[in-house]
Amino acid sequence: MPGIITRGAFSAKSFGFGASAAGGGAVGTVGIFALGIVSGVGSSTTRNKYTYACCSSTATGVGAASAASYAGSAAGNSTRGIFALGLISCAPSTTRNKYTYACCSSTATGVGAASAASYDGSAAGNSTRGIFALGCTSVGSSTTRNKYTYACCSSTATGVGAASAASYVGSAAGNSTRGIFSLGYVCGVGRSTTRNKYTYACCSSTATGVGAASAASNFGSAAGNSTRGIFSLGFVCVVGSSTTRNKYTYACCSSTATGVGAASAASYAGSAAGNSTRGIFSLGFVCGVGRSTTRNKYTYACCSSTACGVGAASAASSGGSAASNGTCGVNV
Repeated sequence: MPGIITRGAFSAKSFGFGASAAGGGAVGTVGIFALGIVSGVGSSTTRNKYTYACCSSTATGVGAASAASYAGSAAGNSTRGIFALGLISCAPSTTRNKYTYACCSSTATGVGAASAASYDGSAAGNSTRGIFALGCTSVGSSTTRNKYTYACCSSTATGVGAASAASYVGSAAGNSTRGIFSLGYVCGVGRSTTRNKYTYACCSSTATGVGAASAASNFGSAAGNSTRGIFSLGFVCVVGSSTTRNKYTYACCSSTATGVGAASAASYAGSAAGNSTRGIFSLGFVCGVGRSTTRNKYTYACCSSTACGVGAASAASSGGSAASNGTCGVNV
C-alpha cells in the first residue's frame, strides 16, 4: 500500500479571510499540493497550485520540493506552507520545506527539521504554529509530535502533547484553537476510530471526549474551516477503499457521517487543503483505476461534494500532502 499523508487545514478564523496577508495578497486563495508518487515516475518533486476562485490547477511556476519524496505531511498559515517530505529515496527523512505563497518559492534552507526521521505522519496548525505527528520513525509507529513555529522556522518535540497511542497514516484538520488528529493505524490495534484533540494554547492532547470516526480506517485526508473539519476516511476495515467522509464539529467535539457529501470514487492515500468555504480533496489511489488526477470540491455550507469543474492534478498520483493560505493545516 502506498504511503499516505494527511493534511490538515489551518484556521480561517485565526487570520481572517479577505484581509491582506503579510506576504501580499488575500488569504484563502490558493492550495499547494505535493503530488507524492506519480504514475510512471515514482517519487516526485512536483507541486501544483490550486486556485479556489476559478477551480484551476497548474504545475507551472510552482516551487518544487527540495527532493523527490512521498508519504509526507503539511500545515501552514496565510504566508507559508511547511511540508515534511516523508520518504526520500525510500528512507525516512527529517527534511522540511518552506513554501512561500507570495512568490511560489520553496526552500529547505533555514527550516526547522523534524526531531526524528519519519514518514506517514499528519499535521494541522493555526496562524502561529504547525503541529506535526511524526507517524512512522526508525523505531516504528510513534506518539511523537513536533511544534513548528512559523515566525522563527524552529521546531521542537519538547513540551508538545503526545498522541494517545503510537500510530501512523492518519490525517488532521483544525481551527485557530485546536487540531483534530485521526490516528489511522494504531500499534497493536490496527485501523482505528480514535481521534485526539490537540489544544494549541497549552500544547496538550487528549482522546477523551473527542468524536470518533464512523469507521476504523487509515490512509485518509482532511481539510476544514473555523467551525468544522471534513475527514475523508480512506481505507476502511472490511470495506477497503471508501467514499465515506465525516464532519467533525469543533464546538461540541462531535462527528458524523450522516448528510456529509461522499467522495466521487472510493479511494485512499489522498491529500486535502481548503479555505473558509470549501475543501479540495485530491483522491489519490482510486479503486479500479489506480493513481488518479481527480480532485473533489467539498462545500462546507451545504455539505455537498463534486468532481465536476474542479482542476485536476497535473499527473496521476497518490501519497501526497497539501497546505493552503486559507485554512489551518492534510495528507497524502
